[in-house]
Amino acid sequence: MMKVVVIGLGSISEMHIKSYIQNEQVELYGLCDQNESRAQEKATHYNVKHVFTDPEEVFNHPEVDGVSICTWNRTHADLAIRALRAGKHVLVEKPISMTVQEAEKVQEAVKETGKTLQVGYVRRFGTNAQVLKTFIDDGKLGDIYYAKASLLRRLGNPGGWFADKERSGGGPIIDLGVHIIDSCWYLMGRPKVKSITGHVYDQLGNRSNVKNLSFYKTADYDASLNTVEDLANALITFENGSSLMVDVSYSLHTKKDQLGMQIFGTKGGAELEPELLLVMEENDTILNVEPQIDHRSFDFDNAFQKQIDAFVEACITGGPSPAPVEDGLEIMKILEGIYQASAQKKPVEL
Repeated sequence: MMKVVVIGLGSISEMHIKSYIQNEQVELYGLCDQNESRAQEKATHYNVKHVFTDPEEVFNHPEVDGVSICTWNRTHADLAIRALRAGKHVLVEKPISMTVQEAEKVQEAVKETGKTLQVGYVRRFGTNAQVLKTFIDDGKLGDIYYAKASLLRRLGNPGGWFADKERSGGGPIIDLGVHIIDSCWYLMGRPKVKSITGHVYDQLGNRSNVKNLSFYKTADYDASLNTVEDLANALITFENGSSLMVDVSYSLHTKKDQLGMQIFGTKGGAELEPELLLVMEENDTILNVEPQIDHRSFDFDNAFQKQIDAFVEACITGGPSPAPVEDGLEIMKILEGIYQASAQKKPVEL
């Protein structure tokens, strides 16, 4: 049995906890949070034996094999490095760090220790993404040369640490954009980035004045605190000539929330979201093909379980992680590049 501790017990930790409990190769050994009462309450609810308030206690514990890091973005790299050097396997929530430099240090720690590190790119594990990847890998779409990704909230700044750049590293591009950028980049074959044109806007704030519409708020929501962008867009060009266009928002004057991801190849195309759809050509005719699967749109619970199972399998067998540290570094280059391009008001060459 692999013994795991979840560190940081905010909302995303629930998915880690539930998925570990469902994995027969894991003992959820403990929970760790600086808020002891919260940690104790969750430990009681899930019948977890051990409670920690300091990650260092976890890292020094000889019985712990691995950790899930579900803390503020600012702490991801430091905690991951400390855990690796203490001999623990690591599943770290996205993004892997707040800067490229930090991500490079995490990569160095992985190489030094030989331990498994997986980045929480959970959308890779959705049935829709996995099915689409089989078609792409089989050449059904031909050469992938273009993708579009859009995740727009008209009113969706969670507040709390998400709205505090010092703790989060940024707003929707680093919180939401990381998911849709990774999904497209992964399906495009993980090409190396060449250049980035990006724009970041802070025009609307968190719009806490809007009435009669509810949205998710963190436990420490403070309407007066907001130091992150409300909209960002970018054009990412890769060394193989392919490109990815992306836009993402917490706050935007749009009719409704929108999520869309599209992949285009020389033989066909696909929509990953809002529902998986393939566009093919047969007998000089264009076909819109709807795969008959359980989850044509992203199913969070199902994907999270697959992500945890893949992490555990990699740790136990020593096999490669399906979302390794190298991918965390490459996506961090994209995220940082978008902010840099916007600040410099010109494209960034990588």
